[in-house]
Amino acid sequence: MSLSSHLQELKRKHQTLSETVEKAQAAPGIDDLRVAELKKKKLRLKEEIAKLETHPAL
Repeated sequence: MSLSSHLQELKRKHQTLSETVEKAQAAPGIDDLRVAELKKKKLRLKEEIAKLETHPAL
């Protein structure tokens, strides 16, 4: 997989997680622990994306 396609896939996953978090927060009876886990996963993806965009050789 090329770097650009890998970045696109990470960005797609990040966007999907963003939508999932928004839906979970809007739902009644929200599970705060589950939302926190989703947010952490989203943050890890964002950090990986930033790292690859800043230092593509790493």
